[in-house]
Amino acid sequence: MIKTTLSLIGLSLVSSLALAADPLHGTKWKTIDDQTKKPLSVVQFNETSNGVLSAKIVDVLTPGEAENCQKCVGKFHNKPLLGVQIVNGLKNTGKNTYDGGKITDPKNGKTYSFNAKMSNDGKTLNGRGYIGVSALGRSQTWIRVN
Repeated sequence: MIKTTLSLIGLSLVSSLALAADPLHGTKWKTIDDQTKKPLSVVQFNETSNGVLSAKIVDVLTPGEAENCQKCVGKFHNKPLLGVQIVNGLKNTGKNTYDGGKITDPKNGKTYSFNAKMSNDGKTLNGRGYIGVSALGRSQTWIRVN
C-alpha cells in the first residue's frame, strides 16, 4: 500500500514536470532593429507539445506596415505582417539558452539559422540570425513586453 502511494506521488511529480512550460512560452517581446535601433514589432513565443518554440508577430510597430509591408520582398511583399510566424524550431538547451531555430526576415524574405539567450532577469532576449557560421550573422536584442 505504501509502495503504491509513493509510486503514484512520484509519477505525479514527473508528469507535472513534463507539463512545465518553457520560460519563453507565452511571452511577448518587442523586436528592435539592430541598425536603426527602432522598434519593429511585438512577437509572441509558443511551445509545442514536444518542447519546440516558435514566435509570430502579434503587433506591428513600424508605421505604414501594419496593413501591407511594401518594403518586404518575396511572399511577404504587400502582405500583412500581423500573424506571420518568424521563428521556428527553437529549442531550449539549458541556462536560458536556445538553439536550432530558424528566423525569417520579412523585409528581405530570407530565412536564417537562429539562436538566442535570455538574460538572467528575463527582461531581454539576445538573438542571432546567421547563415553557416554564427560569427557571420546579425544580432538583435529584444525587450520583454509585460
